[in-house]
Amino acid sequence: MKTTKYYLSVLLFIGIVFTSKSCTPKEESPITPEVEFNFTTQTEKLVIKVDTLHTGLQNPWGMTWLPDGRMLITERKGEILIFEDDNFTGEKVNGLPAVYANGQAGLLDITVHPNFAQNGWIYISYAKPVPGGGATSIARFKLNGNTASEFQDLIVTTPAWNGGTHYGSRIIFDNQGLLYFTNGERGSQDNAQNLSNSHGKIHRIKDDGTIPADNPFVNTPNAVKSIWTYGNRNPQGMIYDKANNRIWEVEHGPMGGDELNLVEKGKNYGWPVITYGMNYNGTPITNITQKEGMEQPKHYWVPSIATCGMMLVTSDKYPEWKGNFLIAALAKQHISRVEMNGTNFSKEEKLLQNIGRVRQVSESPDGYIYAITEGTGLLVKLIPVK
Repeated sequence: MKTTKYYLSVLLFIGIVFTSKSCTPKEESPITPEVEFNFTTQTEKLVIKVDTLHTGLQNPWGMTWLPDGRMLITERKGEILIFEDDNFTGEKVNGLPAVYANGQAGLLDITVHPNFAQNGWIYISYAKPVPGGGATSIARFKLNGNTASEFQDLIVTTPAWNGGTHYGSRIIFDNQGLLYFTNGERGSQDNAQNLSNSHGKIHRIKDDGTIPADNPFVNTPNAVKSIWTYGNRNPQGMIYDKANNRIWEVEHGPMGGDELNLVEKGKNYGWPVITYGMNYNGTPITNITQKEGMEQPKHYWVPSIATCGMMLVTSDKYPEWKGNFLIAALAKQHISRVEMNGTNFSKEEKLLQNIGRVRQVSESPDGYIYAITEGTGLLVKLIPVK
């Protein structure tokens, strides 16, 4: 069995350079070195082989699979890379609109419709250029060969924001085919508690962009009708637990206070009234961490690990991890394996320390776990060793 010692020591310097306390440096785009990263390692519960499938990614953000086996990976600058049989084809999706590429803003998440085989819709979250700056948009399109066709913006968040901070954004579908997406609060402490704007919220829409009649604030004067929850800072990870009909999200705290939350209709998750984090200069944001009418996280991280994408392990290929969350860590450069006892946090294991700034972790239709990283620019596949 090959040891991880050599490879981790090679990347340790990279990890030190790009780990930061500040949210802006956490999201800066490091230069991608050419690193080959293949090894086998013992974790607490199983042995895994880490197989590097591709190097040279820049700012990868989301990934999804098509029924024909192709894999799509978004790059924040506005590209969608096409992979087949775990190899980059050298091809990209053509015909995409321009994105508002500014800091953390750009082309973000991607997923396919639950009934893709019937309707062919692919959904993306991206920062759309609009008068006054950028706006998180949920859009959909179909593929005609490698070309995007029938492109539609379904919902565009408001107000426009002239800056590149905290755009979110993840997309999931529930068992009813309803779509949820996250939207960051743009770095402003005035937005997340304000129901009249879209920022610092999780939203719920139908697959065509219309608003479900049972959304919690459809009858609230001046409220954005798509809001599902509010008081969220910058949620960059979200999953739907099909078996239990639950939604979970992770969001960035400031200096400390990253959160794992159970997402429930109409609830207020507290930012910035309550938080376990501090201002980046070390001063308090608030003197309270709890308040009636505001939700407590199921777990929080101090110091911040810079939580990003997340997944729920459902595959029988990893029986020892089944039911666990895998959470991407940007600043701390690992994958966090989180065990839950029902809806309560139980324990955590750090996997693949210093592999790079992990942006997303996903489970493929055939049950394997993949991760994408910044800094080291990797697409890796975690293969269980029996």
